[in-house]
Amino acid sequence: MMNRFYTAAILIALPAYALSAQAPIPASTYVMKAGASDLYEKTSSQLVLATTTNPKLKSFAQMMVTDHTKSTADVKAAATAAHVKVTPPKLDAVGAKNVAALRAAKGTARDRLYVTQQKAAHEKALALQQGYAANGTVPGLKTVAAGIVPVVQTHITELQSM
Repeated sequence: MMNRFYTAAILIALPAYALSAQAPIPASTYVMKAGASDLYEKTSSQLVLATTTNPKLKSFAQMMVTDHTKSTADVKAAATAAHVKVTPPKLDAVGAKNVAALRAAKGTARDRLYVTQQKAAHEKALALQQGYAANGTVPGLKTVAAGIVPVVQTHITELQSM
């Protein structure tokens, strides 16, 4: 019984240890990656908002536009305050490929592809935000990243029901 308790405690602590063992990424890299992630979320969600007839998906996509617009503004403000260079966000290669695939898909196929892409994108975003919150080098950005984590977790929870 006691061994199972220790095993469970170790398994629970492992993700936190893994996060703390990661090398910190430069603040400018975090800002760039967070901006690319938010831009993908907004762009893909606006595409789906324009075509979906699914009210639950429409509501989720609107939440993505709102929440990711806010997180972009929060990261930009914290970076600017810390004198970290901020450039306009641009899609990374995966985001550009995903947006192109969404543009090519139609109807419910687009809706299904959007949900699949969102699940993967949010797992990646969660890792970025948790990693910077734990190991970032700029206090203001660490605070913003920590504040974004529960928002991304809420998005993941919403996606699990779709």
